[in-house]
Parts: sequence; structure tokens; C-alpha cells
Amino acid sequence: MAFTGRDKTWLRGPRAVGLLAAGAAVVLGLATGGTVTQAAPAKPKPTHTQIQLLSINDFHGNLAPNPATSSSGNVNGTPAGGAEYLATQLEMLRASAKAQGQETATVAAGDLIGASPLLSAAFHDEPTIEAMNEMGLDATSVGNHEFDEGWHELLRMQKGGCLNDGDGQNNQNSCPDPKNEFKGADFEYLSANVFYENTKKTLFRPYTVKKFKDGQKVAFIGMTLENTPNIVTKSGIAGLTFTDEVATANALVPELRKQGIESIVVLLHEGGFPSDPKAYNSCPGISGPVTEIAKNLDPAIDAVLTGHTHAAYNCSINDPANKPRLVTSASSFGKIVTEVRLSIDNATHDVDRLNTLANNKIVTQDVPKDPALTKLITKYQTLVAPIESKVIGHITTPTVVRTNDDSLESPLGNLIADAQLADTSAVTNGKTPVVAFMNPGGIRGDLASNGGAVTFGQAFTVQPFNNYLVSMDMTGTQIKALLEQQFSGLNGPEAPKFKVLQVAGITYTWNPAAAAGSKVVPGSIKIAGQPLVDSTTYRIVTNNFLSDGGDGFPAFTTATDKFFGGLDIDGFANYLTAHDPYTPVATDRISIGS
Repeated sequence: MAFTGRDKTWLRGPRAVGLLAAGAAVVLGLATGGTVTQAAPAKPKPTHTQIQLLSINDFHGNLAPNPATSSSGNVNGTPAGGAEYLATQLEMLRASAKAQGQETATVAAGDLIGASPLLSAAFHDEPTIEAMNEMGLDATSVGNHEFDEGWHELLRMQKGGCLNDGDGQNNQNSCPDPKNEFKGADFEYLSANVFYENTKKTLFRPYTVKKFKDGQKVAFIGMTLENTPNIVTKSGIAGLTFTDEVATANALVPELRKQGIESIVVLLHEGGFPSDPKAYNSCPGISGPVTEIAKNLDPAIDAVLTGHTHAAYNCSINDPANKPRLVTSASSFGKIVTEVRLSIDNATHDVDRLNTLANNKIVTQDVPKDPALTKLITKYQTLVAPIESKVIGHITTPTVVRTNDDSLESPLGNLIADAQLADTSAVTNGKTPVVAFMNPGGIRGDLASNGGAVTFGQAFTVQPFNNYLVSMDMTGTQIKALLEQQFSGLNGPEAPKFKVLQVAGITYTWNPAAAAGSKVVPGSIKIAGQPLVDSTTYRIVTNNFLSDGGDGFPAFTTATDKFFGGLDIDGFANYLTAHDPYTPVATDRISIGS
């Protein structure tokens, strides 16, 4: 089946594949081993076809620019991002390539939607899909956040159609303009390592092939991280399986080569961590999952464009044949776009890596705004205003911050946990929760105010996932195991950082010097001021993401008598209304000791 859009013709790969893959493509350098920055600019060869790739990742529905004073709105102090500027920068880069006789493909490495600001989230991220259509995106891998509202909803993002969601009754409104139905994505989602259970069918096609002039073809394999089931809500991926990234991609290489395709790029929603986060156009000391993935992807794969970690890097990691291969990432929120110049040998139809270059370009705001994006943003700003501007309460400080103290407890974490504990929607059969747990990764920003007044939009910025509250029974022994999982397993010493849960109704002490599995000080755990009893059953409440064992907390999956309540954002908003004005409380629930 052929697909024509933006004057680009794509050949789509079959849904049925064997094993699955992982990866993403972008940058090359000169190296004899290890990870290095890319080589100095190479001179294009007349025997090669030069092709421009433009790549973004982790946009997360950030249509409007973020404040330049926040980390989400600048790169090394330079104001950056915003869909209007990103669209202009993409067009400028394409025009420059066209002037040099080069064709362009625009791709992404996942998380374009999900965990989005209210401007997009209030409309189920339909505005972001429309924006990507306007920007001329050709293909993207799925990311973990593409599953935030479930895979059925992700299919709607691709195919279009409207939801019957009550016309904004729950602070969301699909197809708010009754004259215009949501048409879905013009670009193609790719999911090589996401399968329907017990089948060989992928959720979306595993790869797509772009035909360029001079008979050149480039295949793009799209994947998300194999660990997706551990970091998304289980209900959102029920009926799906996720396979190993390397095995998936490598299994597709012979299939592509049988079609005469030698130039292969991976769009991988998994990434790494440079030792210097400011070195956005190199990759000093890069670590993380992408390093091992890149080292093991088939040497026939020519570049890997990555995402997920919100880092920016541009470097080479040697392949199994000890040859340098481009690996890039474009930060997040549309602050950076990666430009790659693939140099393809006209005789072999393969990428000449030593003449393939990449550049991470900051999406500066010193260019004209794209008028089509301005029109789209203005439309949805008008539509979201009644939802966003509603004042739900007041705070007695300018902000309530998510900044942790030494014990990794935060004022905002306490507020959210208190709100969960106070929410009556999760009470069932007279069983009221006495402890609440909140994952720190679900707190997406400080709670700001306008002269003390807090709007629903400001609250939503803090909790944008629309998770449900879930109450359940856990024994004292299970709670002990849960607390130790903050410092072990997926959250152990090898993890980027501990994931200390924010709590209400419980206090305890932990010892950073103790071994993993024994960090919680014996006898320190108290619930409602009373020592924890191993054999006693306690009613606790958390969100459905944690309830499913997300973020490396499988102890939640052992709980019993689970009951689903309302949305966490509604509980948060109601708590602020009921405690108006709210004064932040001391961070004295978790302590450091020995």
C-alpha cells in the first residue's frame, strides 16, 4: 500500500513480523571504539545522494512556549521551543536542504502526546496531532506516553474520529468544534516491538520505507522501550506485549535487505544520559539503556534517533562490527530539532557513515511564528479558557514546590498525598484509606498561583495524567516490602535516582548507607502514629499507575480488594477548594537516620 503526503511516497512494511527490535537513528563520527562525538564536517561526495532527516522527540503536547525561566523553556539559557517556532525552523531547514538539491524526511522518536499541558490534554491531545500534521511530520515511533489513555485511544489518534466524553464535563472535550471532526494523523505511527498478545501482528506497522530520488530508499523502524509495561497504566496496554528492542530490530534487517533496502534508520523511544547535560551537541560520558542497545543493533542499521530521557546528545556509538554509528536525541518539548545529512552511496545504496553528519539545532524564538500554528493554538486557547481559568482555591505562598529535602520528601508531594487520602471517591464498604502513596515522577511541576489564587490549569500542570485513585488492602509486611522497593530492584543503586514515594498517614526513617533491601530503619514505620504491625491489614490509596506496579513497585500488585475511585486531578482540585487557603505543611513524614 502506498501513502502519499507532503509530496513524499512511503512504502509501508507488513504488520506480521517475527522477533522485534529497538533503536533510533541520527549521528555519525570517526572512532575506533567506544562513544565519541561526531567527526568534523565531511565534504559531500558527487557519487552520493545527500538526504536530510529532521527529528524531534518527547514533544508532550507543548504547543505554546514554556517560560524561558523554566528548564522546559530554554536550552543553556537560550529561550527555546513552541510549536509556532518549531514549524518555522523546520521549514527553514527544509528550504536550505532543497536549495542544495536534497530531499527531506521529518520523523520523531515518540512521546509526542501524553503528559501534556492542558491546552492539548483538555482535548485528548487532538491539537498536538493537528499541529504535527501542519509541521509535515512523516513518521514516528510510539512512546510510552502514547499509551496514557490506552491503545484504543492511540489507534484513534492515527485514524481519527470523536469521543463521546460529555462535551467537557470532566475537563476534557473531544472534537470541541462540532463542525470539524478530528481527522487523525497524516503521519504514520510505527511500533515494531508492540504486538497483540499471542499473535505476530504489531499494533502499528513495524517500519516504513521512504523512496527518494536516484532510486534511494531509506527504511525507518519505529520502537518504544521494552520496559513500557512497567511505566504505564496496565489497563492502557491490556492485550499487548512488548519485545526486546535489539532482537526486534535485528530480526527486521534481513526482511528489509530482501527488498533491496540497505539504508536503515531506527526511531527508538529509549535513551541515555550524558554526563554533561549542557553538551547538547555531543555526548560526553553517555550512559543508560541506549548505549547497550546501540552496541548490539545489527551493523546494517545506519543511525539511531532516540528519545525518552529528555536529554540532548549527538554522538557515535560503535556497532558490533566496531564501526561508528550515529546516535542522537533532541531534548524535549520542541526545544531542539536534530538535522541529519545522510550520505548514501549511489552504487551500493548504503549509508556512508563517515560522510553522514548531524547537528542538534536549538529551536530559537528569533524567527517569525508560523501562521498556521498560531491560528491552531489561538483556536484551542479560546476553547480551553473556561476550563483553565476557573479558580479552585488559594495558597498562602507564591508556589508549593516539588523540591525534595534530604529525605526526598517534598511540600507538594505531601499536599498531593493528603488530597488522595481525603478523597472519598475511593472509599468502599465503609473501608476508608489510612495511608496514601504518590509517585514523584507523576508530579510534573510546582503548584504556581496568581497572587495566591490557584486555577484548574495550574493544578493540572502538576498532575496531567488523569489517573484514577485506587484503594486497596495491604498488610504491614507488604507495606515494608513496598518501602524497600524505593531503593532496590528497578529503583536500586543502578537506577538514575531513587523513587521515594510521597506519603500521607505514614512516617518512617531510612538509612542511605544501608544495603539495598534493608534501608528502612527497623521499627521506624508508624501508621496514624502507631507502630506498623506485620500481620495487620491496612487500607491504602494510590493512583492506578502505581496500583499496577508502575515505576518498579510490584508490591502494589500483591494488594487485595482493589476499588477504583475518581480522577486524581479532581481529588487534588477538590482538596484545594476544601482547604482554601492552603498553607504548605512541614516535610516531617520521612526522615534520614541509622
